[in-house]
Amino acid sequence: MKARRRLGSRKCEGKKDTVPEAADIREWRGHDVVDAEGRKIGELEAVYVDTSTDQPAFATVTVGMPTRRRLVFVPLDQAIVGPGYVKVGYDRKQVKNAPSIGIDGELPAGDEEAIFRHYGLAYQAGAGGERQLGRR
Repeated sequence: MKARRRLGSRKCEGKKDTVPEAADIREWRGHDVVDAEGRKIGELEAVYVDTSTDQPAFATVTVGMPTRRRLVFVPLDQAIVGPGYVKVGYDRKQVKNAPSIGIDGELPAGDEEAIFRHYGLAYQAGAGGERQLGRR
């Protein structure tokens, strides 16, 4: 059985938890994203990294009916990765009500703050107004 890995924690001496590299996370596209209770939210579509650290920060998740699909954003700070799934530390309803973009859309820089606010997270744009999130 594959080991589960927690995102947001560095590998410590003698511990098995690791922070996967952004390149590894891209391989998880299409994996199920589930909430803390194990309820499926949708499928992982892309990973956004914090542009100041290049560490995974948010994922986009495909949700909705087949004719009305959209991408919602969910933080990866409490995520646990298992075989074929990513478990996030947020409730399914909260994730499905998060700010979204169209399936082929891009996140406008001006909408980043609303995503952070939805989850009660602090938002800090770069000193020159740079984006905090970058898609990988």
